[in-house]
Amino acid sequence: MQRRHFSAAIGASIFAPGLRAAEQGVSDTEVVFGHTGILNGPLGAQIKVMLAGADLAFAESRAQGGVNGRRVRVVSLDDELKPDRAVANYEKLLGDGAFGFFGCVGSATTAAAAPMLMKSGAPWVAGYAVADSARDKLKGSGFFVRATSGREAQALVQHLTTIGVTRIAMAMLDNPGGKEAAALVETALSGQKLQAAASVAIKGDGANIPDAAAALAKATPQAVIMYLGGALPGQLMKASWALGVSPMFYGMSIVAGEVTVKVAGEKARGLAISQVVPYPWSESDPTTREYRRLAEAAKVPVGYYSFEGYLNALVLLEALRRSGRELTRPRLLATLRGMKMRVAGVDLDYAANGVTGSRFVELVQVTHEGRFVR
Repeated sequence: MQRRHFSAAIGASIFAPGLRAAEQGVSDTEVVFGHTGILNGPLGAQIKVMLAGADLAFAESRAQGGVNGRRVRVVSLDDELKPDRAVANYEKLLGDGAFGFFGCVGSATTAAAAPMLMKSGAPWVAGYAVADSARDKLKGSGFFVRATSGREAQALVQHLTTIGVTRIAMAMLDNPGGKEAAALVETALSGQKLQAAASVAIKGDGANIPDAAAALAKATPQAVIMYLGGALPGQLMKASWALGVSPMFYGMSIVAGEVTVKVAGEKARGLAISQVVPYPWSESDPTTREYRRLAEAAKVPVGYYSFEGYLNALVLLEALRRSGRELTRPRLLATLRGMKMRVAGVDLDYAANGVTGSRFVELVQVTHEGRFVR
């Protein structure tokens, strides 16, 4: 990637000597946001792509003189999705002068840091892969762009029941986020007077996939909703087919369609995924076209991860613009709490519930080449 202006680590302080201002993290020429998340392995690669997508918007803003004369800089630290390390990263970033936080990752990490973050008064914008319960812990200072997992579950169940599917099973990660996702799907099913045909929890290393596939096969579901990351969805699909069963597979947005096809092969075509970001290949929307132009020029992969980062950055830039030149944490928080805007055809409204701006969910299918079609 040619454009990667976000910092991977920090030294003694975020600002160079002489650049301190009355408000922490704000100088005459820049405003600094911290980021903590996993930056290595398969999930880390996704997060780096998301950050690169965000920097497309930040770099374009810098080229135009910044927001109210200030450029946005993101300082990123790796926490390996470990809560104690995430808390230490947040403390370090705050101690070194971060104004707020952008694009941070993870449910357990966010929940662990929430008390300290709320006490700090630092704005926290555009988190990724954060469960609904962890979002609520940041109400008032945390602002999410992507729709909630509960909204995704409702959309998937509504679609399936509309096409006559009633035997619906679940395959979720064997962790707190997976358990919460399963509960959200169960709630959506109960709203349709249904119960899950089966529910299997899959370990992060995939060790119990054969047993999970056997349990699903025994339940004979018409469809399986997956909340699985990395290679796990493809591995589960292959294990199910090996047992001679072929239910329809649906993924929540955590499922990476490109990776799933690489693992499962051509039979994975038809996998449907609920996406919380608009279609990155739209020709009709000018924001989407501009994103692709910038991504192609910077050699950033065009797709849902980088597009989400780009849209997240646009939301932050607009909030900073509306907050004016005299930027303070309370002023930005006040702006965000009442902010409404439309971006790439999606309506955002933080005044409605104070935490999540978007309700947008769209189902797309994965082709045998790993591409997405609506």
